Amino acid sequence: MDKKLFEILVCPLCKGDLKVDQDKRELICRPCGLAYPVRDEIPVMLESEARTLTTEERL
Repeated sequence: MDKKLFEILVCPLCKGDLKVDQDKRELICRPCGLAYPVRDEIPVMLESEARTLTTEERL
């Protein structure tokens, strides 16, 4: 994944910072409780495609 791209991306809902989870290939927004998938090196920044984080993942 291109690190420069991920440095400028923000959550489309709250405009907050995203954390990269390399293992799950996701971008995590803890304040919103969502994980946006990265497919074929392309972040899918749609709320409808995001999964909800578990309580443990939000910590």
